Amino acid sequence: MKRSSYRLTIPLLALALLIHVAPSSAQNRAPIIDKIAKAYGIDSYDQVEAIRYIWNIDIPGLFKGSHKWEWEPKTGRISFEGTDKDGKPVKVSYLQSQLNSQPADVKDMVEPSFVNDNYWLIFPFHAYWDKSATITDEGMQKLPIGKGTARKVVVKYPAEVGGYTPGDTWDLYVGPDYRVQEFVYHRGGPKKPSLVTATWTGYKKAGPLLFSTEHRGTADDKPLHLWITDVAVKTTGSDAWKRAQ
Repeated sequence: MKRSSYRLTIPLLALALLIHVAPSSAQNRAPIIDKIAKAYGIDSYDQVEAIRYIWNIDIPGLFKGSHKWEWEPKTGRISFEGTDKDGKPVKVSYLQSQLNSQPADVKDMVEPSFVNDNYWLIFPFHAYWDKSATITDEGMQKLPIGKGTARKVVVKYPAEVGGYTPGDTWDLYVGPDYRVQEFVYHRGGPKKPSLVTATWTGYKKAGPLLFSTEHRGTADDKPLHLWITDVAVKTTGSDAWKRAQ
């Protein structure tokens, strides 16, 4: 079995972590995205000094691995523990603002993995921040995995936007509490996986933020289990980690 550095490269507009793109027309962004972001704690996001978590993935017979992160959103400092493509341990800490001066493995493996894993962690915030995306509310639709229906909200990036994979589309299936229940990812480019369908469950709160920690589904028809553990948040005025529960 291969071990990670495999990453499920789903999102990926790296600059969105530091720079919020200039706003697009309001009519290209359904108001529901504001309610979704609020459900996950966007109004209290400025209180967050640090977030730590472990991103885990298992695609039976193909990939299995973990990435351990500690991230300071205000300073842009990122600390990583994991393995490289040969299974050798990697431990590194760097500032995103100084990424160009980092070794190749940080620029080519660690940073893309961070962006990918971070989108899984707080995708509703990225959808809210990434103003280049068109967001449409398509009303109640059948869930792609489970039984029942949910409100389908489509987040689509234009092909001309820079990043790892321009033209990506996420179909969010949102419940009455504005939490994502399931999503479908359609890649805009030729890299794999091109289609990912996953549940959003295992909701826990750490400090003022809400996280989905359990995702099951398929990646290009292969069984996918992706889960997030050891989630904790530090808030302004405290050195204590507030663990998700």
